[in-house]
Amino acid sequence: MIFVKPKFPVRTGRTATALRSLVLALGLAGLGATGAAAQGYGVKPGDTLRIEVLEDPSLNRTVLVAPDGRISMPQAGSMRASGRTVEAIQSDLTGRLAGAFAAMPNVYVSLEQLAAREPRVQRAPSAPAAKPVIGVYVMGEASRPGRIEVAPGTTVLQMFAMMGGFTKFAATKRIQLRRTDPASQAETVYKLNYPAIEAGEASGGQATLMDGDVIVVPQRRLFE
Repeated sequence: MIFVKPKFPVRTGRTATALRSLVLALGLAGLGATGAAAQGYGVKPGDTLRIEVLEDPSLNRTVLVAPDGRISMPQAGSMRASGRTVEAIQSDLTGRLAGAFAAMPNVYVSLEQLAAREPRVQRAPSAPAAKPVIGVYVMGEASRPGRIEVAPGTTVLQMFAMMGGFTKFAATKRIQLRRTDPASQAETVYKLNYPAIEAGEASGGQATLMDGDVIVVPQRRLFE
């Protein structure tokens, strides 16, 4: 994991000293060959970022960079991450969250996991090999976002269990299953109401997932 030293507002007294010591310890723990090699790395879709806010631990989360290159964060909204460095994303988030705090917040952003790079395998057209697993992307307010490999035939409800459920910010009545047709590249969006599925009032939980499906768990609106 690569920690990036955030930009702090000017502080005085014991609080500033303690805060600088904490940042120094975190920075030293994250240094190494991996950290040096990641300098200037442009984030890509499928990468996983870890975001931590010192002043409000409830905002701490792991986020997946969506296929469109964006990430979402409570109180900060949606923002572009693809093609930007971790430092640039951290600076942008700090500015976006500033309005929610009395003083400039201390935001940490680290690159937790790189997107899986699947090697291209040439297969004979007459005898294509069946895939032993399929990849499903989970993003938003899920307990375990990212690319999850599952067996063919896995259902939506089974995937909810594998991704560890939802965060307290999740709008569970507005979950989306996004599926792209491989031939036409047309995207179809299916709406899933988890409380209704859990109560047996909806059958969407038995839908079978396909390779490349994206499950989006949106953030809950105010008073939702």
